Order: sequence, then structure tokens, then C-alpha cells
Amino acid sequence: MVLIRLIDGLNEIVGKAVSYVAVIFAGMIIYDVVMRYGFNAPTLWAFDLTKMFFGFYFVLLGGYALRHQAHVKVDLVTENLPSRPRQIVEVLGYLIFFFPFCWVFVTKSWEFALRSYAQGETTYGAVQIPVYPVKIAMAVAACLLAIQGVSEVLKLIFKQSEQRHVG
Repeated sequence: MVLIRLIDGLNEIVGKAVSYVAVIFAGMIIYDVVMRYGFNAPTLWAFDLTKMFFGFYFVLLGGYALRHQAHVKVDLVTENLPSRPRQIVEVLGYLIFFFPFCWVFVTKSWEFALRSYAQGETTYGAVQIPVYPVKIAMAVAACLLAIQGVSEVLKLIFKQSEQRHVG
């Protein structure tokens, strides 16, 4: 199905692009440590900036992780079920728990991001870095996670119908 491929592809691209952020913030930490302990000249910006990059990294990988089934999953009940009942339980789990959570995550993170942007929120300290980009990333991540959930449910549904047609 085109929608599944589109959503999976989007989260795959975002996941791979965001993985480079880990290299960037690791480099910034190494730079700060070398400057601080090697030259006794700590940076004013490295701590806040690495926190922000880690925030981008952490939140934006939610959809990618769901796509690759890397989230924690308690399958004590479903592991012993036959295929069709397992798929039904998994779809119900998405409908009852995942999508309501995503709705709250999307709506509240957008409110959070818009308020931060409207206030011109910055970090406090020697260097004031705008905070709203990370909060906007959180809202985007919530949307990516929600649409990946749609993809996962569609995969479960189509897997069911494929099995019925094959047998």
C-alpha cells in the first residue's frame, strides 16, 4: 500500500538524518572536554547546545523506533496467541492506548511549542539559545510517531486480510 510505504519511508529518512545529530553532539562534547581540561578554556555554549541536540535526537527517533519495533513491548499475553487473535489484540492496543496517547502528545506538544515561540523562550545562562526549535521538534516527532502508528495498524490489518486470502 502506498500510504504505508510513504509513512515508513518518511520515518526512515528522518531516522537516518537524525542519527547524524548524535555524531555532531558527540563532537561538541569532545570539543568542550578538550577545551575545558586540555586548555583550561571551557566553552559557554556547549552544555546548552548538546542538551538541545540530544533533545532533537531523542524525540525525533520515536517514529523510526516504532517502525523497527524497537519500543518496549509487553507481549506476555499475545506471544502465546495464534496469529489472527494476536493481530486483533495488537490493533486494539493501538486503538485503545497508542492513539489516545498520540492525540495528547500531538496537541499538547504543539501548544507547548507555539507558546515557547510566541514568548521567544531562550536558555538561561551566559549564552541564550532559543528553546523553541527543540519544542517544535517535539511536536513534529509526535506527529511522526502518530502517523507511524497508522502505518503499523494498516500493516496488521492488511496482514490479516492477506492471510485469509492465501488460505
